[in-house]
Amino acid sequence: MQTHRVPSKVQVDPRPSSRQWAKVFQLSGIQATDGAFSTTLSISARKQETPAVAVSNSAQPTQTRETQFLRSYKPRTPGLRHLRRPINDHLWKGRPFLPLTFPKKGQGKGGRNNQGRITVRHRGGGVKRRIRIVDFERWEAGPQLIERIEHDPGRSAHIALLTNKASGKKSYIVAAEGMRAGDTVQSYRAGIPQDLLDSMGGAVDPGILASQTCHRGNCLPLHMIPIGTFVYNVGSHPRRGAVFCRSAGTYAVLVSKEDNLITEDEATKTGPRFVQVKLQSGEVRRVSRDACATIGVASNPHHQDRQLGKAGRKRWLNIRPTVRGVAMNRVNHPHGGGRGKSKSNRNPTSPWGKPAKGGYKTRRKRNINIWVVSARPRNMGRRRNASG
Repeated sequence: MQTHRVPSKVQVDPRPSSRQWAKVFQLSGIQATDGAFSTTLSISARKQETPAVAVSNSAQPTQTRETQFLRSYKPRTPGLRHLRRPINDHLWKGRPFLPLTFPKKGQGKGGRNNQGRITVRHRGGGVKRRIRIVDFERWEAGPQLIERIEHDPGRSAHIALLTNKASGKKSYIVAAEGMRAGDTVQSYRAGIPQDLLDSMGGAVDPGILASQTCHRGNCLPLHMIPIGTFVYNVGSHPRRGAVFCRSAGTYAVLVSKEDNLITEDEATKTGPRFVQVKLQSGEVRRVSRDACATIGVASNPHHQDRQLGKAGRKRWLNIRPTVRGVAMNRVNHPHGGGRGKSKSNRNPTSPWGKPAKGGYKTRRKRNINIWVVSARPRNMGRRRNASG
């Protein structure tokens, strides 16, 4: 009797090939070199072997902000599980320019004053660090080349190392968001260069002047900046350095200029004119028209979104633990002692008995700050009672 052998089933690989995935990307409008696709892979620290994850993430816009700006890690250790860091791959990975640094030593690192007494609690320990000497005045004129963008352990924003093309002198400045190595910045605080003045026909044209000077990272007097421009490193005095908007992601907006509000005769009597800038808190303040400001926004805007992941990173940053008062004994804190979570039937106070949530009026009714045009909004813009 003749028998026929039944052919076995062909084993087919269920995983699609790279050519099939390319067709899927083409139909869905996703390119293999898309920035969001590559960023997702770099953040999740996975190889390019599961592109289906990237396709599914593209359909979830709620995860776009985290995967685009923050980097997470595979939880190989408990400290990496909740670690979130801003993506700053452009930062310099070597040592700083040592002639512009000095070591941070002494008892000030532990929150002590010159008498050795603790004036700032919860400070101490931390890794060794060097203080970077940052130029906040920027009087040196001429084009300056940005050599690199560096991390500064003493501030939240990044710093940029500049080299003057004419003299070769190096200096540190607070970097603007989007500033990269190889860019050129310039300071016009000492005055308008003669070649720029000749290109305008010997007279200052505000439109041409703004188009030639108002670029990211350039330092200008406030009267040369157009209204509505975002600036950072804002000064208040015509002969001093920047004092406002120096931390990561901060900026101020030039609101108005008081040049056309008074005449020339009144200007000679009242002294220097002023401009009004709106700070990050919402406060509108008058500053000198000759004070300095840098065009742009301070770098590292996602510094506030980071998560340290473990308590040890706080200790590396020179921050010691904070103990609650209700967890102490009665001898150590007014909230201590008793049975259970009791704060001894009193309003919240400091360890020395000072009310921690109000109790003292802190608004000055006399000798108020004359430079504040409108105060920052408090209580979410609402008045607490009818009397104000």
